[in-house]
Amino acid sequence: MTVLASDTAMVMAAGMGKRMRPLTATMPKPMVRVAGKPLIDHALDRLAESGVTKAVVNVHYLADALEAHVLEREVPQITISDERGELLETGGGLIKAQGLLPDTFFCLNADNIWLDGPKSAFHDLSARWDPDKMDALLLLVGHARAENFKGKGDFHMDAQGRLKRRQSGRIAPFIYTGIQLLSKRLLRDAPEGKFSTNILWNRAMEEGRLYGVSFTGLWFEVGTPDAIAPTEDALKRG
Repeated sequence: MTVLASDTAMVMAAGMGKRMRPLTATMPKPMVRVAGKPLIDHALDRLAESGVTKAVVNVHYLADALEAHVLEREVPQITISDERGELLETGGGLIKAQGLLPDTFFCLNADNIWLDGPKSAFHDLSARWDPDKMDALLLLVGHARAENFKGKGDFHMDAQGRLKRRQSGRIAPFIYTGIQLLSKRLLRDAPEGKFSTNILWNRAMEEGRLYGVSFTGLWFEVGTPDAIAPTEDALKRG
């Protein structure tokens, strides 16, 4: 099996979870239960199963409950990146946590649920990773493998795996799963404070260093309460 490109992941768990209301009125979104366990445990369990031994988890909204929960784990070993003072969005969150991260690391959203294909998501990424060519490698899924997804897609991908964004009013064949493999080179000369990772992706795209890989499993969009039941049904079917 492919050797993992990193033993460490950044798990993005600081968001307000507004689309998941009213469930998030009293708990952070990563603590919302799907198929018997919190969303973040689905992600952390997949990391552990794949051999990722360390995870940095950022916290902001209802941070005490989330921090207490994840620190109970032994694998992966959890380090907290504390954003209680200010929610920094995805890009700012990465910059704040970068001192806790190695030169190459996985990054994923805490609310991701997926079923792996022949290889795990993290082995799919590792098999494709080329640090000489890439600053970011995004795990993408086609519409047929994206459960509960109703959008138009995010990216086009050429034969070499380089990415371009969907044009306004068009449909793109690939959807970003919220899982990626990053080099710290992506984080250089970043803005201060809160900002989206899209700013860093756009620069990498212009430099020809933003790549994608097509996921071989199934991915579930679990952004709203009404997505929970169909996701649970699909997970039961396997």
